[in-house]
Amino acid sequence: MYYALFILLLLVLFCTIFSWARRRKVICRIKCMDKCQKCSLLEELAVPFGYAYHCRCGFFSSTVDAWQKAAGYTWFYDYMAPRFQMVFDALPVYFDYRGRTWLIEFWKGQYGINTGAEIGIYHADRLLSEAEYQTAMFHAAEDNEMLPCTMRLCRNGSDCLQYSERHWWLTAFLPGCFSRPSDLCLEASICFPNSEMCDAFYEGLCRAGYSRENIYVHGLCLHFTFYADLNRDYGLLTRFHRRLSQFLNRMYCRLFVWVTRPFINTEDRILYLYFFLPVCFRRLLRMHRFHRHCHKKNGCRPPKCYRTCKPHKHRHHHGSGHAC
Repeated sequence: MYYALFILLLLVLFCTIFSWARRRKVICRIKCMDKCQKCSLLEELAVPFGYAYHCRCGFFSSTVDAWQKAAGYTWFYDYMAPRFQMVFDALPVYFDYRGRTWLIEFWKGQYGINTGAEIGIYHADRLLSEAEYQTAMFHAAEDNEMLPCTMRLCRNGSDCLQYSERHWWLTAFLPGCFSRPSDLCLEASICFPNSEMCDAFYEGLCRAGYSRENIYVHGLCLHFTFYADLNRDYGLLTRFHRRLSQFLNRMYCRLFVWVTRPFINTEDRILYLYFFLPVCFRRLLRMHRFHRHCHKKNGCRPPKCYRTCKPHKHRHHHGSGHAC
């Protein structure tokens, strides 16, 4: 009995020392890397997941040739999202244009330990009736159908991030930051190739519940602000999953900050996870509704983006040295 207890204590002591030594080695390795090396490594690591990391901005975004493009979109993705710790407000806008039903959808909320937003551009193969909207499969816009989009995501009306690019799925995910969807405000702007498509989207946005006074059109560009989910009639099971997922998301965000406490900058925290806890790193990059393995390479140009955040020298509540 005492012999077994002694062996167990030795094993625990050995594991503790080994973990401490490995942790110190990882910290030293990251501190020895310069900014360029860190950004290049993060960019390389994010590509297989369909994302790019913007070191200057401090967030992840989807690439134009992301593997998720082949999956398209269906309403079932949003329905299942809370079961996978993705809790967001969604605004689907359906409209008919040149023989097909189009869907441009907006999302804002919490994706695991990431606060983020999305703008997705999809279309069906034909014109759909309203009864088919929740059962049809929508395909992602092709390269010649992508639209110039801009998103500006603000939390509680203060610190923001902004991102612009011609895309079929414009996204921005800020790691280590927890938010309730109601805390977030998404200002979206989309430029259309002609007035016919712009007018059709405008009417679809009005049918989705937005008043014409809150929609601004300048030329072929339309701008509006997405504050709240206009359809909050969730079922009992969905409400349960949303609350449970948010509870877990908040806990994991705090755990992320605690585990990566040797660092403050976002890229340092993420690299620490990659070297020390690779399983957690892979989970960090699972930010969309469904996932599978990807073998495509990224070949897109760097997009325009920036963040407007106030630096906090001693703040450790979020995944970077900025207010979220």
